[in-house]
Amino acid sequence: MMKKLLLIGLIVILFTSIGSAQMGSGMMGGQRGGSGQMMPQQGMMGQQQMMGNMMDMMHQMSQMMSQMSSTMKDMPAGNMKDMSTIMKDMSKQMMEMSEIMEKGMASEDNMKKMSDNLQMMKKRMSEMKK
Repeated sequence: MMKKLLLIGLIVILFTSIGSAQMGSGMMGGQRGGSGQMMPQQGMMGQQQMMGNMMDMMHQMSQMMSQMSSTMKDMPAGNMKDMSTIMKDMSKQMMEMSEIMEKGMASEDNMKKMSDNLQMMKKRMSEMKK
């Protein structure tokens, strides 16, 4: 029962961050040119590229959450702490993504760091299955 509540909580956080990003997308801050488009700064990622990367990461997280539910069924008690840590890391990553969406811009380094963190979470989850 607790596992389902944690999974549902993560899904709610995910959809909340997506919803807030969609609501705020028309009022994003940053430098704007005369046409209303954001002007990319050096090292900054364009909005379309950023949103594409965010959607890819959310898709990967969704897949990981699906795997979590099946993994947790047969999980030994010793691995529950590790799974809890991964879930906390995912929640933290979703909050970071939400903050970036709120700002409306992200640096390429920041997006790479988040992608690397996600890959590490996936690796830790796959190691738990062994």
